[in-house]
Amino acid sequence: MDTSICLKYALVTGLSVGGTLQAFSQDMPNVVFILADDLGYSDIGCYGAEKIKTPAIDGLACQGVRFTNAYSPASTSSPSRYALLTGEYAWRSGVSIMPADAPLAIDTASLTLPKVMKRLGYRTGIVGKWHLGLGSKSNPVDFNREIQGSPEDLGFDYAYYFPATNDRVPCIYIENRRVVGYDVDDPIEISYRAKVGHEPTGAENPELLTMKYHYGHTGTIVNGVSRIGWMSGGKSAWWNDETMSADLLDKAIEFIEEKGPEPFFLYYATHNAHEPRIPSARYRGKSQAGIYGDVIEEFDGCVAGIVEALKARGIFENTIIIVTSDNAPMIKEGYEDGALENINGHNPYGIFRGEKYSLHEGGCRVPFIFSFPKRVKEPFVQEQPFCYQDMLTTLPTLLGVGDTPDKLVDAVNGSELFVRRDAKPYRPYIVTQNNENEVSLRYGKWKYIHHEKWGRSQLFNLENDPSELHNVMIAYPDVVNVCRSFLKEIGYKGRQSN
Repeated sequence: MDTSICLKYALVTGLSVGGTLQAFSQDMPNVVFILADDLGYSDIGCYGAEKIKTPAIDGLACQGVRFTNAYSPASTSSPSRYALLTGEYAWRSGVSIMPADAPLAIDTASLTLPKVMKRLGYRTGIVGKWHLGLGSKSNPVDFNREIQGSPEDLGFDYAYYFPATNDRVPCIYIENRRVVGYDVDDPIEISYRAKVGHEPTGAENPELLTMKYHYGHTGTIVNGVSRIGWMSGGKSAWWNDETMSADLLDKAIEFIEEKGPEPFFLYYATHNAHEPRIPSARYRGKSQAGIYGDVIEEFDGCVAGIVEALKARGIFENTIIIVTSDNAPMIKEGYEDGALENINGHNPYGIFRGEKYSLHEGGCRVPFIFSFPKRVKEPFVQEQPFCYQDMLTTLPTLLGVGDTPDKLVDAVNGSELFVRRDAKPYRPYIVTQNNENEVSLRYGKWKYIHHEKWGRSQLFNLENDPSELHNVMIAYPDVVNVCRSFLKEIGYKGRQSN
């Protein structure tokens, strides 16, 4: 049966000249956006996983809205996060995977999702993975000083994060512009170009490794694992890989439990299931899919921790929780961790072709679950395509305040998909990208993959061929031309780099 759920509230919607909501309603829901790292479409029970148990996430899906055609904005990390926070295609700025010492990718004057939430009266916070650069070209990040060009400059009131990825230096947490546990007598230096300091490296000291590297991870050894890049100093600030999930969860819960009259928006970006996969003792060997399944079950435990914290405060019913991923996984990439060898028949990609970095469905089709117990009384499955790049416009409408008043280049309001099973498509096409700023375009049942050389471009009929096995470009030239016209419409001019 079709379900229509009203998400309108009795809110004060008048904006001041400065763009700040003059008052807020006590009924405004809290928002927790949970972004996993390298989680596959079929890694969760409600999306078909059998050898990996995810009861917390499945529970949210059973009482909320489960999207079957949801897309990450990109098949890699930094572009997806950029698009989520700005509502803009990352290829416009040439954003690709970023090292920790890259300048901040987002202009501090830009409209961002946390800025929108602050205007609506929300307390805003980020906990977890950042991966969008720090500092600026004129003032590069220095981890020994107060950090400028950081999440706080983009609308976050509170920030507790690690700068890039858990396989890259520096292996540190930053809290509100300062390195956590910093020792002034042990200054931090990092490089991705040449070795710094005298710490052992994976290339030079393989005998010290507790996890062998597979590809490209030959730099400084931290906690028995060699990373991308080299790091010197900061030993008192190094994170513990085994407690990383717990460390970040604790900070997320602290943010939730912070007292205040205003509602909160939390962007909780975990490191699971990104390499190196090092679960805590509690989850090691727990799943039936080896270490790959272990870290996903640990991620589910983190989601359970968030739910429990919300229930303990009596605010679960009035909290929007979204669970999704930045892109798909690559099971064997940087390390010899036994994930591929011990996955025991589990398939993270389901029926889809491709993996992380790919423009095929397996690279960008992600789980996406929306939970809002106070308003979603009849759970349903949403089959219409949606890309969470559009949250910047969609979320304010779900909160009952209408579209953000600012002019947006790319973001479109998709809120109807969250409240109606029978909602019509909210945009004519969805564009995703890879790390080389090449793009694919979903247009109804069609999937067009654009390559610079037209002979390498591809067209698939997802209705008949969801696994993208049969390129039908030659048979449907009119469809190809329509797709190309859409790319021209948005100003896509081919591969770009920053």
